[in-house]
Amino acid sequence: MIRAGEGFATRPVAAIAAALAVVLTALSGRYGFHRDELYFLVAADHLAWGYVDQPPLTPLLVRLSTDIFGATPMGLRVLSTITSALTVVVVALIAREFDATRRAQILAATFAAVSGFVMGVGHLASTATYDLLAWMAIALLAIKLLRTGNGRWWVAIGLATGIALENKYLVVLPLAALLIAVLITGPRAVLRSPWLLVGLAVAGIIAAPNLIWQATHDWPQLTVASGISEDDGTENRIMFVPLQLLQLSPFLVPIWIAGFLHLWRSLHWARAIALAYPVLCVVVLALGGKSYYALPLLLVLVAAGSQPTLDWLTTRRRRISLTAGLVLTALTSALFTLPVLPASAVNFVIPVNAEQGEQIGWPQLTTAVADAWNQIPEAQQARAVLLAGNYGQAGALAKYGPDQGLPQPYSGHMSFHDWSHPSDMQDGPVLLIEQERNPTYEANFTNCTQVARVDNGISADNEEQGTALVLCTGTKAPWSETWPALRRYY
Repeated sequence: MIRAGEGFATRPVAAIAAALAVVLTALSGRYGFHRDELYFLVAADHLAWGYVDQPPLTPLLVRLSTDIFGATPMGLRVLSTITSALTVVVVALIAREFDATRRAQILAATFAAVSGFVMGVGHLASTATYDLLAWMAIALLAIKLLRTGNGRWWVAIGLATGIALENKYLVVLPLAALLIAVLITGPRAVLRSPWLLVGLAVAGIIAAPNLIWQATHDWPQLTVASGISEDDGTENRIMFVPLQLLQLSPFLVPIWIAGFLHLWRSLHWARAIALAYPVLCVVVLALGGKSYYALPLLLVLVAAGSQPTLDWLTTRRRRISLTAGLVLTALTSALFTLPVLPASAVNFVIPVNAEQGEQIGWPQLTTAVADAWNQIPEAQQARAVLLAGNYGQAGALAKYGPDQGLPQPYSGHMSFHDWSHPSDMQDGPVLLIEQERNPTYEANFTNCTQVARVDNGISADNEEQGTALVLCTGTKAPWSETWPALRRYY
């Protein structure tokens, strides 16, 4: 059995994680809810073993966070902040597995804390936030398995994987990449352990409720994933390499390259960990997946690069260079992933991180919809329908609409389609919210006229700016016949 490095640098690593948590908490109330968060808020009121586009864990955690800390952006994001702080700690633990000294472990924690990806997912309540911690935990356990050769670690890996599968299915990608890498480089003996079957059983039992839900609902997540790949696959492939470099941080590129070389040249038992990253990149590119799908394994390589980086710091000039680089990385990561700029300046960062813009303008959208709704004669409003084009709009109207006198919004997008639909008694006017007018979509309705456009008031170039508000006199068929045609998976 190969032993790990020095004891863990508990206090310094905890201090770095706490510092990240303080920064995230201080900024968590700026701007507003992200479109996905607005969706999760509604999903949290419809807790189930599955949803059209995701397993149940993130909506459950959103429910817990808002019940305890309040249904505000800050309250919603408390668990996300804690999750990112824990991710920093796990990265340092991974570095220790790669023979990192205490000082190198502190470096690894610092690298993780200043990276754009960890900051960005820590700011929002999202599936990616909890997925990142799950990947890091599974990586830590897999590294322990390879280092010790003790097959019992398969049980812990199965436990972590089962929980991760209740949040997002993407966890199968790094596991598949690692399996391929172990088959190529070894140590293959871990694959012959009887504990592997136990680990698979544990993962299967934990993941079973959602898998059963998906199977009994015709696997809608596969439809969603297929649509995303078809719509965005080409762009994802073109931008894969540039975004890999930008989303973690360009400054960390030499760190993770050093980590790859360290694993490949000096820690032969860990070669499979190094090889898993390029294998995963090939898989993600083939599937047309998003660039961030492979970023967690880059954090593992960053952890591996912490000791070589520390060994490189032999002169004062190099130490000054590293310190300056860390400061620059922290500042640029915060600028592009956290709401540090005034909302009116968000267009500066949207080309690099569009998620910043998706936290702005929802109250203004609701006000515009309320103004358009009030154009419907009061006598007809009881039979009228408010129909949102996507889950962000529907979530915003559910959150902010009651204070402006708006009725329950409906939407055919994702799980909103299943949660509720208009009755055939609602045969009055229909107010459509469309990012872009769609004649095919509007063909389900009669006499449609655009009555307004959404303006967030600061010209933030996000997805909802310029959204069309279209008032129709009714539907061409009863809602029971029209509703199935309005389902959208992506």
